Amino acid sequence: MGYAKILSVGLAGVAGHVVAVEADLAPGLPAVVISGLPDTALHEARDRVRAAIVNSGQKWPNRRITLNLLPATLPKYGSAFDLAIAVAVLAGSGELPPVALDGTVVLGELGLDGTVRPVRGTLPMVAAAARAGYTRVVVPAGNAAEAAVIPGVLVHAVDTLHRLVAHVRNGTPLLAPAARPPADVPVGPDLSDVAGQPLGRRALEIAAAGGHHLALLGPPGAGKTMLAERLPSVLPELDDEAALEVTALHSIAGLLPPGGGLLRRPPFQAPHHTATVPALVGGGSPLARPGAVSLAHRGVLFLDDASRTITRQRLRSTHGRSRSGQALPRD
Repeated sequence: MGYAKILSVGLAGVAGHVVAVEADLAPGLPAVVISGLPDTALHEARDRVRAAIVNSGQKWPNRRITLNLLPATLPKYGSAFDLAIAVAVLAGSGELPPVALDGTVVLGELGLDGTVRPVRGTLPMVAAAARAGYTRVVVPAGNAAEAAVIPGVLVHAVDTLHRLVAHVRNGTPLLAPAARPPADVPVGPDLSDVAGQPLGRRALEIAAAGGHHLALLGPPGAGKTMLAERLPSVLPELDDEAALEVTALHSIAGLLPPGGGLLRRPPFQAPHHTATVPALVGGGSPLARPGAVSLAHRGVLFLDDASRTITRQRLRSTHGRSRSGQALPRD
């Protein structure tokens, strides 16, 4: 018999919760049982993890394997637990020292060849680990830059399961911890490009200074859209707290640029007039799916031709989310 426990993090909406991945290996017919309210992606992890372990040159234990994800009352979604499950199985079978990764949070999806693939929501998951008092995380190499923006956390990047196993067994160095990346630079149209439009420019400046809502009225071709697209250029950069919120939402949505750090510029969202309610306010699946309202959090939400094309149901949904004080995904 063998037992091992590895720490990971699961997402409930946009909030991360530390999850303990337990592996118990007992005599009996070879089988893998997963408990702890797993979703379909987690049920399929048994096949991914087995193939990844074998193709990484490790031995798959021919025992009855019970995997339990604690707390059992919290639903678990996605494939970010793959790497933690693989390490727990190897530690439980005696292939790895069971205490080698004590106090370390492990995140990552596994390919069948043993590669460690990036996962959405790494930033809020690492932030949750830091709040829980854990200061060492192992993340996919593709997520190392966003994980590095959380202060006080030592980030180790891995690209393959084989590299992580070699590190635990022999102390082989992992990929160098990603340095804290620089803030993003402003991009997009600038209000200084506008010639004329003194009243429109003045209205944008007042709205930006006071954080006011703004309605632009006029005939087609008057420059309403052109002005609205330039509103973010006169907004101040986000402070640390706001930048973390915005970057976390974009991380969950899978919209962070590769190697990008904190998003310091206020976001701008201009959903199409045919956008559905889930596209506007989020939801539509068990996983957190930020909509345009959520992605515009701390920034600008531009509804072009709202009075003519946005239905009453959509406006009610948008209004309901804005009244809550935060634009977060529906759950």
